Amino acid sequence: MSEPHYRFPPARALRLNRCLYALKADDAFRARFLRDARAAMGEMGLDAVDADALLAGDRDALVARGAHPYLVFMAELRLSMARGTAEIEYF
Repeated sequence: MSEPHYRFPPARALRLNRCLYALKADDAFRARFLRDARAAMGEMGLDAVDADALLAGDRDALVARGAHPYLVFMAELRLSMARGTAEIEYF
């Protein structure tokens, strides 16, 4: 049997995925993260390894730790947009 294309995130990654979701969807949390990322990640209970991977923008490490790939992408996009380093084109 072949390896599944998608694996459901493990329970141990719940805090990480909640943090990524908040970065994607919660403007107030995203603003707190941009002001003080460590404090914002502390609100979510992230451990040091998850926090370091998120700060580094290390997609592979985040996914390996159980982050949902869509949330990694969207959180990174929303942070980039908030920092003014990315934009969405409508077409």
